[in-house]
Amino acid sequence: MAAVSRIQLQKCLQNIWSTNSSLKTLLCGSSVSGEYQRRWASQAKVKYPKAKYGGRSTVTLLPGGGIGPELTGYVKEIFLYAGVPVVFEEVKIDPSSDSNEDLENAITSIRRNGVGLKGNIETRSLSTSVMSRNVALRNELDLFVNVFHCYSFTGIQSRHQNVDIYVIRQNTEGEYAMAEHESVPGVVECLKIITREKAERLAHYAFNFARKNGRKKVTTVHKANIMKLSDGLFLEVSREVAKHYPEIEHNDMIIDNCCMQLVSKPSQFDVMLTTNLYGTIVSNVICGLIGGAGLLSGGNYGDHYAVFEPGTRNTGTAIAGKNVANPISMLNGAVDLLNHLELDHHARILRDAIMKTVNEDQIHTPDVGGSATSTDVVENVLKHLAQNVKPGLVF
Repeated sequence: MAAVSRIQLQKCLQNIWSTNSSLKTLLCGSSVSGEYQRRWASQAKVKYPKAKYGGRSTVTLLPGGGIGPELTGYVKEIFLYAGVPVVFEEVKIDPSSDSNEDLENAITSIRRNGVGLKGNIETRSLSTSVMSRNVALRNELDLFVNVFHCYSFTGIQSRHQNVDIYVIRQNTEGEYAMAEHESVPGVVECLKIITREKAERLAHYAFNFARKNGRKKVTTVHKANIMKLSDGLFLEVSREVAKHYPEIEHNDMIIDNCCMQLVSKPSQFDVMLTTNLYGTIVSNVICGLIGGAGLLSGGNYGDHYAVFEPGTRNTGTAIAGKNVANPISMLNGAVDLLNHLELDHHARILRDAIMKTVNEDQIHTPDVGGSATSTDVVENVLKHLAQNVKPGLVF
């Protein structure tokens, strides 16, 4: 047997420590909240290295189903044109397979590279042994939080302008815990899992995010008036964590009232802290307010890995192959990826090209009231990039 290195042993012990709250309490006698305060403080000083080979970052690419292969194809075309120092390791997942082998390959690739870009991954199998690929990916990599920036585009007509909201969404618990069973024939139970430890980690992330990004208020979205134990715990933890951030205003809102308030007065929201299902609902409502689902991107983050994708996670099977899918959401996901890799110049010029295409040139696909094709949008983005780069050269 090969000798275990000190670093490997240290990582193993850190993993055991970080995932065992009972052990922490037994050995330290301290609250989990206090432990997370110290953990967040220490993590702020740590920067995990990204996989680089020959000066290029290697990124796992998961095209997914529906319009995913088209949209990720546009990203590859634009990166090649702009000389972005990124190499994609593409992993395809068969949506009809009853095997989890493709999923395991994807997870291994992201663990190796540290970062990924993905389309929505279909799970067509009805077998209970086959996990939802998207949920399993987030659980296996402990991508515990989804950050979704919702903002208005001046070039797109919508009921509300100047929308600027961050949705901090729980990723690995809640209604998507994949804990379902049939207790007796004809009676199915679905468990909603909320744990204090993970709720605290998410709440600290949201308040730290607000603090670092100059945000003034965090709104916790819940249904604690009905789900008194599960959502009650989530709300209780949010209120406890809020006390550690006195400069950040904290309030809470029931999910159904929240949706109505979003539609009537979205300006009252700044950062929204939600469980998994409520985050899905809120994100889609806001997308409807600013123009549609094809514009915004989202990032999934854990302690060691990050995966970027279109914000509302729509597969778009009905419009696949018709050259009408809006590529902007995936391109914005690519910008988020570049920022994460600290390729700031490339992120800036791509972001500028996207905003000029949407707001100034108003090249819009049918989903946001235009008549342009997907390739029309991409070609216009490339036109603006041509003013800032020498095609095909890495710099």
